[in-house]
Amino acid sequence: MLLLILLLAQAPRETAASHAAERVVVKAAHLIDGKSDAPREGMAVLVEGDRIQKIAPAAELQVAGAKVIDLGNAWLLPGLIDAHTHALLQGDITAAEYDEQLLKESIPYRALRASAAVRTAVMNGFTAIRDLETEGAMYADVDLKTAIARGVIPGPRMFVVTRAMAPTGMYPLSGYSWELHMPEGVQIVDGAENIRRAVREEVKYGADWIKYYSDRRYYKSNDPRRPLRSMVNFTAEEAKALVDEAHRLNRKVAAHAMGWDGIDAALKAGADSIEHGDGLNEELMDRMVRQGVYWCPTIYVGIWVAQGRGGIWPDMIPMEREAFAKALKRGVRIAYGTDAGGYAWTENQAKELSIMVRYGMQPMAAIKSATSVAAALLDPMCLPQAAVCPSSDIGAVAPGKYADLIAVEKNPLEDISSLEHVFFVMKGGEIIKGGEVKGGEVPKSR
Repeated sequence: MLLLILLLAQAPRETAASHAAERVVVKAAHLIDGKSDAPREGMAVLVEGDRIQKIAPAAELQVAGAKVIDLGNAWLLPGLIDAHTHALLQGDITAAEYDEQLLKESIPYRALRASAAVRTAVMNGFTAIRDLETEGAMYADVDLKTAIARGVIPGPRMFVVTRAMAPTGMYPLSGYSWELHMPEGVQIVDGAENIRRAVREEVKYGADWIKYYSDRRYYKSNDPRRPLRSMVNFTAEEAKALVDEAHRLNRKVAAHAMGWDGIDAALKAGADSIEHGDGLNEELMDRMVRQGVYWCPTIYVGIWVAQGRGGIWPDMIPMEREAFAKALKRGVRIAYGTDAGGYAWTENQAKELSIMVRYGMQPMAAIKSATSVAAALLDPMCLPQAAVCPSSDIGAVAPGKYADLIAVEKNPLEDISSLEHVFFVMKGGEIIKGGEVKGGEVPKSR
């Protein structure tokens, strides 16, 4: 028996690494690679394991033993990236809908619903998302990310913030009797040192980013230079402590900032991205350009919730449209973000692309905002000893990148809404949508 054990211990073990990674050639008539200014025709992509190895004309890319996916006359693109989502929310067009989720749905139940949401996202062609807080579901986004990474459930690559931060009394749930201890949609923090501790706690439990609420209570102003104003949440000292501590721990910071005042405060604190930004003016935009700050406009959600919330919300729609047009001219880095979860996950996340084009963005620029630009936003400030930053591997069809690919039948440069009808999705070399490769050639697209 002892001899048998010794022989087994010395025998070579069969592991995934001991086999050559499967090679697949993906062919399509048209390729938009996420970086170039023009599409490339008649190209093929060689995928080995979870990475892209080579891109070449289809006629020249003949690989012995490789399986072939021939997508015919389709348009091949990088997997899309949504840099502002809430997988643990299911739409809150009114305050009552938001409250009901926090009051009547347990965190496990919300996580189950979130697993359906992330499946929807990846099936719609979004192979990476930045999920900007759990809205009272604690660290469930980390569990969701882990389940996807381990293959327990299908979904996109996730970059998570866990719990966003706001000061006492400045975030829902609100309006209930003081005798009741209500759940909070965020982590409530006050004072610079408490904020530093909260940042450390979130990083400890798996936060890739830190998010905070820079402002609230938006209102119209008589000042034409600053048409949308807001009340700032944190003191300057608190906001600076939050950003400094996050950066010290190699985490970037996303600031919810809608009015002029909140955006101004976030830029002074050193935030890395402005979320929503309806009150942006030229002066703030120029500061964003100088500081290298990204903007996630989340246009569609504003249109969606305005019908249920009323008040200032309908007026913010034209404000953001005007801001978007000015931002294009001033060179603001616009990264694609939808706030999905703020509206129902039954709405396709790619709808935002059509609005961006309608507001003046060129279709190729809109595609880049959801691929290479969003990937650049997500690229973390890595520790010096880190060899690879995870998000640097996404956002483009290029050698060495993850094999995150999608395909549509119609030319998205002529009709950007075609990206709402993705028929093929590959994530990390695995086909998520569009049929399995069983050897030889996969049938061409419809």
